[in-house]
Amino acid sequence: MQNNNALKKSITFIEAMAIVVGMIIGSGIFLKPGIVLSNAGTPTMSILAWVVGGVITLASALSVAEIAAAIPKSGGLYTYLGDLYGGVYGYLLGWVQAVIAYPASVAALAIAFATYSSFFLPMNDIQQKLLAVAILVFILIMNAISTKYGGMIQTIATVGKLIPVVGIIAVGLLSDLAPGFSGIQPSVSGAGFGVAILGTLWAYDGWIGVTNMAGEMKNPAKTLPKVISIGVIFVIIVYVLFNIAIFQVLPYEAIVSSKTPGADAAEALFGNGGGAFITAGIIVSVLGALNGYLMTAARVPQAMGEKGQIPFSQTLSKIHPKFQTPANALIFQSVLAIIYIFSGTFNTLTDLLVFVLWIFFTMGVFGVFILRKKVPAEKGRYRVPLYPITPIIGVVGGLYILVSTIISDPIRSFVGIGITLVGLPIYGYMNKKK
Repeated sequence: MQNNNALKKSITFIEAMAIVVGMIIGSGIFLKPGIVLSNAGTPTMSILAWVVGGVITLASALSVAEIAAAIPKSGGLYTYLGDLYGGVYGYLLGWVQAVIAYPASVAALAIAFATYSSFFLPMNDIQQKLLAVAILVFILIMNAISTKYGGMIQTIATVGKLIPVVGIIAVGLLSDLAPGFSGIQPSVSGAGFGVAILGTLWAYDGWIGVTNMAGEMKNPAKTLPKVISIGVIFVIIVYVLFNIAIFQVLPYEAIVSSKTPGADAAEALFGNGGGAFITAGIIVSVLGALNGYLMTAARVPQAMGEKGQIPFSQTLSKIHPKFQTPANALIFQSVLAIIYIFSGTFNTLTDLLVFVLWIFFTMGVFGVFILRKKVPAEKGRYRVPLYPITPIIGVVGGLYILVSTIISDPIRSFVGIGITLVGLPIYGYMNKKK
C-alpha cells in the first residue's frame, strides 16, 4: 500500500542548485556593498571581508553537508540537531523557524517584491501590501500543486537574477569610470572589519534551506553535498567580482552613501535605463528568494508534525494525496507570513532571531564531530574535506558572530533567546499528549 505521507522524490541536481543559489543571492548583493565598504574602510579590506564571510559560510556548509549525507531526511538542521543532540534542541530550532523566522523572511521578501515593483507601477502602502499578498499566494499555489513547479520557478528566477549581475561584472571589470582600488581614498575610517564581515554573512544567508528538501531529492546523499559546496563557492566568486566591478565604476563616496549601489553602477554603465534594468533584476532575484524560502519553510512544520511536536501535528504532517506536496504546511507558513505582512513587525522579529539562529548553525557545524562518533563511516559517503580544520573554521566563525552580536546588541540578543525558550512549554505539552 502506498504511503500517503511519503514526499515525492522529484528534485533534480539542477533544481537543488537553483534553490541554493536562489536563496543566497536575494537582495543582499545589490544592497550590501556600500555598508560593507563603509565598515571595512577601504576597497581591499571590503573585498577581504566578503572572502572571509564566504569562507565561514563555506566551512559551515561543507560541514553540515556531511551530516546531510549521513542523515538524508526532510527537515534539514531541525532533524539533524534532534538526531545528534536530542529532540529538544531540534525542536527549539524548528519552533524558531516554523513560527517566526521562515514566515517573517517570506513576508519581508514579499514586501520587498512589492516595493521594488513600485518603481514601474507607483503604489501606496496598502496597495504594496496587497501586491505582496498576491505574489505570495501565487507562489503558494505553484508549490502546493507540485514541487516540480516550485523547482521550475526557482530555476528560471535564478537564471534571470544572474543576468544583471553578470552584466555589471562583465562591463564593470573593463570600465575605467572610477580609479579603482588604487585611486579610491576613504573619506572616513571604517567602523571595523568584524562589522563588515557580519554584513557579508547576512548576504550569504540562505544556504541551509536546501537541506530541508533532502527527503525529496533524487540520491540526496550524493546530490546534497555537491549542490551546497558548488553553490556556495559560486556565490563567493560572484560576490567578489560584483564588488570589484562596482569599485571600478563608482567612487568611494558614491558607494557608501547609496542604498542601492548596484542600481547606481548600472546607471553609470548603461545610462538611464540601467536603473530600471537592475531594478527588474532585483525583482526577479527577490521572487526567486521568496519561492525558495516558502518552498523550504514548509518542510519544517511538516517534519515537526510527523513527530507530533507542534499543535495540529496530524494536519501539518499530511501530504496532499493527489499532488504529493506538503500543502497544509505550505498554507500554514503562508498564513503566518500574511499576518506579518500586515503587522509591520516582521523586520523586528527577524532581527531578534538572527542571533538565535546562529546558535543553532554553530551547533550544526559542531555536530560533525558528534556524527563521526555516533554514525560509522560508509564507503563512498561524502565526508567534509580537510577535517577537522574545516568544521573548526565554521565553529570559530559562528562563535565570532555570536560574541560580536552580544557585544554590539546585548538586549536584542537576550530577547531573541527569550522568544526561543517560549517554545519549551509547548514542547513539554506536546510530549505529554503522546
